Amino acid sequence: MVRVLLYLLVFACLAVGAVWLADRPGDVSILWQGYRIETSVAIAAIGVVVLAMLAMLAWALARFVLGLPSAFSFASRARRRARGFEAVSRGMVAIGAGDPIAAGRHAVDARRFSGNEPLTLLLEAQAAQLSGDRGRAEAAFKTMLDKPETRVLGLRGLFVEARRRGDMTAARAFADDAVRRSPSLAWANDALLDFHTSAGDWQAARTAVERRAALRLAEKAEAKRQRAVLLAAEALQARDGEPEKALAAALEATKLAPSLTPAAVLAGRMLAERGDIRKASKILEAAWKEVSHPDIAAAYLDVRSGDSAQDRLNRATTLAKLRPADPEGVLALAGAAIHARDFAKARTTLKPLLAGGASVRACLLMAELEEAEHGAAGRVREWLARATRAPRDAAWVADGLVSDQWLPVSPISGRLDAFVWTVPPATLGSHAPALDDVLADLDDSAPLIEARAETVTTAPASIPAMPPPKPSEPPPAAIVEPAPKPPEEAKSAAEPKPVVEPKPVVEPKPAAAKPEAASAKGEARATPVIFPVSHAPDDPGPEDAQILEEKKAKFRIFG
Repeated sequence: MVRVLLYLLVFACLAVGAVWLADRPGDVSILWQGYRIETSVAIAAIGVVVLAMLAMLAWALARFVLGLPSAFSFASRARRRARGFEAVSRGMVAIGAGDPIAAGRHAVDARRFSGNEPLTLLLEAQAAQLSGDRGRAEAAFKTMLDKPETRVLGLRGLFVEARRRGDMTAARAFADDAVRRSPSLAWANDALLDFHTSAGDWQAARTAVERRAALRLAEKAEAKRQRAVLLAAEALQARDGEPEKALAAALEATKLAPSLTPAAVLAGRMLAERGDIRKASKILEAAWKEVSHPDIAAAYLDVRSGDSAQDRLNRATTLAKLRPADPEGVLALAGAAIHARDFAKARTTLKPLLAGGASVRACLLMAELEEAEHGAAGRVREWLARATRAPRDAAWVADGLVSDQWLPVSPISGRLDAFVWTVPPATLGSHAPALDDVLADLDDSAPLIEARAETVTTAPASIPAMPPPKPSEPPPAAIVEPAPKPPEEAKSAAEPKPVVEPKPVVEPKPAAAKPEAASAKGEARATPVIFPVSHAPDDPGPEDAQILEEKKAKFRIFG
């Protein structure tokens, strides 16, 4: 509508001008080179307009003729550029589909048509990574360093390639350079944090965590937890050499994360050693309310050195009241009751755990109770046999590694705060995170994970190994030869009697009485609560006593 009005306005002005010239007649005379031209003013004006239009037309024609070579060249470049972008698009699709041959072919076409365009270099690098040509991939990433718009991308690609070949020094240098050029890069900040934690440089790691939090690369809760973990690691490292620094770091870690067990235990024990019993008890009680852990219970019972067993039992009772019916509180109270020789209280306390399926530690406590109260080697051996098949207790687990000690960093994947206090799964496997890449090219992530796992191929030596019983052999307690029995008891002894709880002593059955059937029966039970284990005699020989002591030494009994 506006354009129509403008057109009408222009035509109206032209009409007004024509009428104005028609109302004012006049003559125009031109004398040039012996020629004389005489005409009216209106005709002269029309002639001027026509001449101007002819001049413009001639200029446009001259420009068109003179610009034909450049126009042809521009059209050719546009066609090549279009074909180059088409090759890049098809190459990226081929990479996503996992076709290295097609990706390499399209990368060659993109290079021929587009040259050193950023997307062309990226396609070449990805095609080389997909085909396993690391040298060509690094060459493409190094070429990206020459352009400001692709420099950071090239640094990341070189970082990934350096980490793949195990050159951590070069990888750290690339990450440092990337952080200097672009401080908000998440991958570079994460990489620097991993390098600091792997080297045990806890202060530099805390600086990296604070920088990530300031740049909003991590949630506030996550950054707070990570700072607490690093402070706990620093406190554990400085405990022997710098106790003041260790205590300050442990106290700060407990403020940031009250549920962090290692920090709370260290702070509680160090405060107890200094005589600050009240503050140590307060910290340990706060940690116990957050998460129940045997180390917290042990530190709480040991908060005052030189106490009697009855005083420890009273503190265990106080601790158990903070989390009623908690299994760890029950085990702590039962262990303290055994040491205080309050055997009735220990049995009453352990009864709920035994009814619900006794774990390894519960069975070991029952073995300790039987030995302390009655000295019954047969019942002790029975409970030790049950412990070999009982459900596992909670432990520190990270990336398929089970440890009895907390570590700030997983020795398998290098993750910070990877260890979790939980019941280990039946089948452990490595769940380390895969390596990152420029465009999710993770085909060679396994070698680096295996290289990291070379230092930790099995659980630490301090962790007791508990091999499962062989299907073709009876449990360890069943291989002991039974004592001779009178003839009238032979019939009753030949019948297997399942043991529910260690109440009256059941006559043992001969070791050769169908071990395959007993083993099959034990394997068929999903929850091993009742075990077909025969009682052994209460008077073991020297060899049996030695086996018993070795078994008990393999397990950590609370106390």
